[in-house]
Amino acid sequence: MAPEEGSPLARAERFVWLTARVLDQHRFAFHFLGGGADPVDTALGAYLNADGGYGHALDPDLRGPLSQPPHTARALAVLDALGRCGGQRVERLCGHLSRISTPDGALPLLVPGPRPYPVAPHHHLLDDPPGELLTTGPVVGLLHRNRVWHAWLFRATEWCWDRIENLRRTRPEELRAAVAFLDGVPDRPRALAAGDRLGRLAREEGHAALDPWAPGPPRPGRAERLPPHEFARRPESLARTWFTDEEMSRSLDFLAAAQDADGGWPAEHRAWSPAGALEGRAAATVEALLTLRAYGRLPALNRPGPVPPR
Repeated sequence: MAPEEGSPLARAERFVWLTARVLDQHRFAFHFLGGGADPVDTALGAYLNADGGYGHALDPDLRGPLSQPPHTARALAVLDALGRCGGQRVERLCGHLSRISTPDGALPLLVPGPRPYPVAPHHHLLDDPPGELLTTGPVVGLLHRNRVWHAWLFRATEWCWDRIENLRRTRPEELRAAVAFLDGVPDRPRALAAGDRLGRLAREEGHAALDPWAPGPPRPGRAERLPPHEFARRPESLARTWFTDEEMSRSLDFLAAAQDADGGWPAEHRAWSPAGALEGRAAATVEALLTLRAYGRLPALNRPGPVPPR
């Protein structure tokens, strides 16, 4: 059965076929059209480097070929969705992560390279970058979620625990990274206790836009607030308990209404390059649809295969 003409999913489908890179086209087909996992896996392989890491603008905000931690987080999320986050490929990836880690075992936001490839303005290249929860948390959480064991994980896991349990002042993106770690780590009682404290912190410091429709004044020195669904992208996330049903429903209404007239969703960060803008929007569109579906806000699209845009 074809989707209803003009429905959010039909509009998003047309946007994907018109603008998305091959990887996100196959991801859309896998998640919403009954497509196979192999084409997604093959497309992801184009971003794999000889050092075991991922590059080539897998994260659209980082251009150039270099393997960088944000690319790793995106690659693991794709493999996790396919049920293929393991084996020799992930073993080699963990070896790469151990080589680029900071002395305390964490991942930097960006690894200095032999030349300055273009990156989004919100990224800062440092000669001696510190470990960051923004990159370490999601990577370690996904590896634990898939029961991956590697020597690098022991130090990185302890680093994440220490960072999270000692957070006193933070920013929304760091909280979101902490949730990604806590959702995957095997010590559930400890994770739930840490998550409960972070939920109170998120509300007390105003990191969550509990009414995302309401305009708020700029907050000097702090990143923009994030709506509840950005912390709890799936109902099973421990961050879901941070918000009431009414708050989450309002957030999902906001997400659904953010779909643009062309069928796509806006990218997370402000556009700074033509290619990055299109690639970022297509990836954000797939993620928005997955979140809406996870919360029962998206009807199934029952069609045997892709239909090109008219």
